[in-house]
Amino acid sequence: MIFITSTISLSEDEIEEQFVRSPGPGGQNVNKVETAVQLRFNAKASPNLPDFVFRRLVILAGRRMTKDGVVVLNARQHRSQERNRADALERLVDLIRAATVVPKKRRPTRPTLGSKKRRLESKQRRGSVKKTRGKVSERE
Repeated sequence: MIFITSTISLSEDEIEEQFVRSPGPGGQNVNKVETAVQLRFNAKASPNLPDFVFRRLVILAGRRMTKDGVVVLNARQHRSQERNRADALERLVDLIRAATVVPKKRRPTRPTLGSKKRRLESKQRRGSVKKTRGKVSERE
């Protein structure tokens, strides 16, 4: 079991891992060993993921989620397969945790009386500066 929050946990059967060759560092190993990990999690079909979390996950995952509702994460930063697996799993858990956070609703506020007065005073000051920039009369 992979624990996301106190109420959400995922079964390890829901996560598919596929190992591919990594284009990153690794010396001679890079041509022989498949160290990069492609992690797939079918969020749409997951029975452990509530609907409201899935809807926010769609927004947060962006291009990392397919049209079928599968989250695809690629991890190839490290040289070893185990560290890449742990990195991909940690990123998935962080992504789902971020989707569980309910965003606060914005309460519209009105400008204070003081801010309105300051704005009008600055407009008047600016207008008076511009008035003094007129043409110079040739009376003298």
